[in-house]
Amino acid sequence: MGEDFETVIGLECHVELSTRTKMFCGCRNEFGAPPNTNVCPVCLGLPGSLPVPNERAIEYIVRIGLALDCEILRYSLFHRKNYFYPDMPKNFQISQYDLPICVKGHLDVQVDGQTHRVGITRVHMEEDTGKTTHAGASGRIAQAEYALIDYNRAGVPLVEVVSEPDIRSPEVARAYFNELRSTLEALDVSDVRMEEGSLRCDANISVRPAGSPEYGTKVEIKNLNSVRSLERALKYEQERQVAALRTGEKLVQETRHFDEGTGTTHTLRSKEEAFDYRYFPEPDLPPLEPDTEWVEKIRGALPELPAARRARFERELGLAPRQTTLVGASKATADFLEEAIDLGAPAAAVANWMTQDLSGLLNKARIELPESKVTPQHIADLIRLVEESTISVTAAKQVLEEAFETGKPIEEIVETRGLRQVTDTSALEAWVVEAIAENPEPVEQFRAGKDGAINFLVGQVMKKSRGAANVRTVQELLRAKLSGS
Repeated sequence: MGEDFETVIGLECHVELSTRTKMFCGCRNEFGAPPNTNVCPVCLGLPGSLPVPNERAIEYIVRIGLALDCEILRYSLFHRKNYFYPDMPKNFQISQYDLPICVKGHLDVQVDGQTHRVGITRVHMEEDTGKTTHAGASGRIAQAEYALIDYNRAGVPLVEVVSEPDIRSPEVARAYFNELRSTLEALDVSDVRMEEGSLRCDANISVRPAGSPEYGTKVEIKNLNSVRSLERALKYEQERQVAALRTGEKLVQETRHFDEGTGTTHTLRSKEEAFDYRYFPEPDLPPLEPDTEWVEKIRGALPELPAARRARFERELGLAPRQTTLVGASKATADFLEEAIDLGAPAAAVANWMTQDLSGLLNKARIELPESKVTPQHIADLIRLVEESTISVTAAKQVLEEAFETGKPIEEIVETRGLRQVTDTSALEAWVVEAIAENPEPVEQFRAGKDGAINFLVGQVMKKSRGAANVRTVQELLRAKLSGS
């Protein structure tokens, strides 16, 4: 994008809370149950049924608001948001309108060493809707032959976190979303599984001439099912809008759908005006008036948040900023690091193995750390054996790969594969002699003063020993042989 345009982005993130029961009834809040089994007269909106607020859900939203440095309002109302859709059995959604419970917060994120503060407009509570499955080849509504509705999700406590339009690039949007997800995970209020719909995101984006005080024409993007999709969709839409403005094309306010396959967005529906949901106060629910002492008790029980944890990793463990960003990206990775350290492994070594070799294996397998068979004990044992010179770094990489595949203990893999380092000079000399005889060119280079040539010869000996030779001993033998001593 040229410097003559500026991007303006705001995100609306919906978070399903991990309470035991739904927001206004006693039905189980459970993912994956058989369709329409976790339902009752309240969440189905049957006549005569009355909602009762879930206290734990209200505690969770206050916890979120405090973590985002929001003001917790002392008077908040539930409203009825009226619209008709098959997945909403009551034909209205209990939500919050002009008096949400949390307002005026912020979240700081780091991108390329710079801090970006993203304002939080509001954090409000509502109930989720049911799930509609469109039966057909594409799974899309236009090609569907019929639809199936599962009301298990109807009534699940849902929190919406609405940001200010403070985000100026897709990269900052991605960082904000990741930081929000990490914060929610640390608070233990949601499992934040995007693949299960526990965390969903809609993005609002517009572009305007650089320096203009007026916002451009806003477009809302739906179907953002991953962090990668969020960034891809925003990049595409940013480029599309800039190209349109440069050619004099008029942009329209609309909702667009992101296509995962093509990486493009297309019109879903026009949105010339805000829809009138005919909000009015929910007559069956009293106002929320959180007690100050109760709010402060929740504040005092907040856990260490991701930003503070990363700062502690730098300050107390001496990790580099890039390492802390990677290992502190989620509660799972940060916990893994600290558990390995508690087992006696040095922090820097654990971080190196996590952010390099283990990260590569996870990316290749396309899984997250909690899904892998590698444990903090594996990493701690691996580092110990390398530091004791029991195995070489090369062998350690092989051992980690097998542990990743099988979950077997490190010591067992080392013994089974015979990877303990050979330090006996007599056993190594034969390989050293062979390497010298088979590689005359690097031998001559070394003797001519090119000291780095010895690294190639070391590598050849390591191949012959299948990674079992002690590198330091091999270097000493090679230097002795090549210098004629």
